Amino acid sequence: MILPSMTKNGGILTIFALLTTGAVATIHELTADNIAEQERKQLSDQLQEVLNPAFYNNVLYNDCALIRNPLLGKEPQRVYRARQNGEAVALIMRHVTPKGYSGDIELLTAVLSNGQIAGVRVTKHEETPGLGDKVEIKKSPWITLFNDKSVLGGDDARWAVKKDGGSFDQFTGATITPRAVVGSVKNAVLFSQSQFNEVFNAPNACTAGES
Repeated sequence: MILPSMTKNGGILTIFALLTTGAVATIHELTADNIAEQERKQLSDQLQEVLNPAFYNNVLYNDCALIRNPLLGKEPQRVYRARQNGEAVALIMRHVTPKGYSGDIELLTAVLSNGQIAGVRVTKHEETPGLGDKVEIKKSPWITLFNDKSVLGGDDARWAVKKDGGSFDQFTGATITPRAVVGSVKNAVLFSQSQFNEVFNAPNACTAGES
């Protein structure tokens, strides 16, 4: 009697597992498009924060290059390309600095074809609440100090916090975080200035629906 009972229970468990797996697969299939659409909207909102949509008329999240460059971070980063009637307008770069007080700080920086910054946002960080988190636009307008600025070269002394002789304010009780952000944005601008045309001529790494 034991063997038939075990066989019966095993069969029930197998059917239950198959039904559960099928349900999970069905739910995933039904929600995948909605999730992808939400991700595209979030990305589109981020891109519009650093570059006014009036500057371009292409779909940014469908037009990017995948770049491996130490100025942008250890891992390959997506650089989005803004075009107005097919003409190159700006690069919007994802870049990462490992020099934050609590680790990596991820940023998004838009640089126009003339080398001028259109906007910068911190997209992810783990900096100290009330101190380093002032790099967030929701916490402080500090990040807008980069608007309309450019870099005159790798030795441009203005691109440092005031404590280091530069022109950017640091936060009271927190210098490491703004120092890291200033350095990373400077590197992103230098990359854009030197590689602008090359990035626009690179193969498209973003197809419809990818981000």
